[in-house]
Parts: sequence; structure tokens; C-alpha cells
Amino acid sequence: MNIGDVSTAADLPAKTIRYYEEIGLIRPARGQNGYRSFSQSDLHKLRFLGRARALGFSIEDCRTLLALYENEGRASSEVRKIAESHLRDIRTKITTLDAMRQTLEHLVSTCAGDDRPDCPILNDLGGSAHEK
Repeated sequence: MNIGDVSTAADLPAKTIRYYEEIGLIRPARGQNGYRSFSQSDLHKLRFLGRARALGFSIEDCRTLLALYENEGRASSEVRKIAESHLRDIRTKITTLDAMRQTLEHLVSTCAGDDRPDCPILNDLGGSAHEK
């Protein structure tokens, strides 16, 4: 398969596939003309990487997960550790985003949104609310 075919089949942009090759996540064969030739195994790896990235795993986590996937002697505990760490990070981000949402909801609800210059949102952003 050429890069256009594998891009469509893996549902990944060709630019992303080139990047994955550049950083060593995949290694497609090269023809004498220099063009990439992707195997079914390459396509499977790209789908794996696409799914892992869609779940928010970092490139380095993806590298490790792919190596574990390819290692039939792996211990599932290694995979679980990576997933649990990522899940903790996600939970932390959710907590942070929820606090941001609550703060913004409060600021928006206290702003009259009229023609007057007084604005609790700008006051908060400027630090006025925290200095009092």
C-alpha cells in the first residue's frame, strides 16, 4: 500500500504517518524508487497508534505500548501501569477543568453584561478580586 491508501485505511493524515516514521514508531519498506510501501502489519500498527492517541496517550506511552503489544512475553501489569498513570492524569485534568468551569460560570453569572464599565470578569482576570 502507498501512503495515500494506508492513510485512508488507518484514518490518519499522511503527515502524521510520515511523522510516526520519522520518530521510529513505524518502519515501512522503501521501494527502489524511494516510495514507502506499507504492509498489513504497518496498517495494524497505525490503527493501534491512532486509537492510543485518540485516548490521549503520549507519543512515548504509545512507543512503550506498541513495544509491549508486539512482545508476546509481556506482563499485562506493565500495560496496566501505563494505563493507570494516564487515567490519573486524565482525572487531574478533569478536576482542573471542572474548577475552571465553576469559576467561569460564577464570573459570567455576576457580570451584568450591560453598558456599564464595571465587569467582575475583568476584575478577576486583573487580580482585583484576589487583592481585596
